[in-house]
Amino acid sequence: MELVETMTPLAASNARLKELRKLSRRSERSERRLFLADGPKAVEGALGVPDCVVEVFATPTAAEQYAGLLAAAPTVTLVDDRAMAGLSDSVTPAGVVALCRFLEPSLVEEGRQARPDTTPRLVAVCADVRDPGNAGTVIRCADAAGADAVVLAGDSVDRYNPKTIRASVGSVFHLPVTTERDPFAAVAAARAAGLTVLAADMDGESLFETDLTGPTAWMFGNEAWGLPDALRGAADRVVSIPIYGRAESLNLSTAAAVCLYASARAQRA
Repeated sequence: MELVETMTPLAASNARLKELRKLSRRSERSERRLFLADGPKAVEGALGVPDCVVEVFATPTAAEQYAGLLAAAPTVTLVDDRAMAGLSDSVTPAGVVALCRFLEPSLVEEGRQARPDTTPRLVAVCADVRDPGNAGTVIRCADAAGADAVVLAGDSVDRYNPKTIRASVGSVFHLPVTTERDPFAAVAAARAAGLTVLAADMDGESLFETDLTGPTAWMFGNEAWGLPDALRGAADRVVSIPIYGRAESLNLSTAAAVCLYASARAQRA
């Protein structure tokens, strides 16, 4: 770690920090191919991917608190609390933010432990998922369930949205998260890879009566209106989670967790 020593930590008025705050905009991130990872878990995940982190910014207190973590950073620059509040997406910043390069699937794979079988067996496809918190939580659930990838398809939120990164709690750095503008192309690619495409939606066959032992791509729709009929029709099967109580439905990230873990369990039985 190279600690950039200054007489005082950088203030919010610093010109370079002003430029970094622009990365809150998707267009700016796309043009510069840079994004911010906020919080110790996100920074830890980013540091686990080779050549991902450009620089870490920390308050003096956080630099001391997370000294072990920051030892792996290429450069650490101290900033004051107000400057950190401008870089962080959190209401109560933890005091560490990493400036990161866009993730390429090859870089993520290089940072993962090698698997004996590289054939994908479990993939999550999010179609038109607009809420960054939901997208990040689905990524986290997919990571926990041992999924091979997450695809953000259609008009889904940007994977580098600060809230998506934060909600994934570092998982965005643990498995490939890709984008596909055309959700039907994502379905076709999954099928070409040997995956059975299951649409998670209402009025389908029961999850608990579905054979989940084979390679599977789960497709999840928009938070408000679910999957459009055409996309439902493109799936091999439509599967629903039984509701035993009086709740009308489950929210997106909860439904994704149930479906992904059902597949993970069946594939490991």
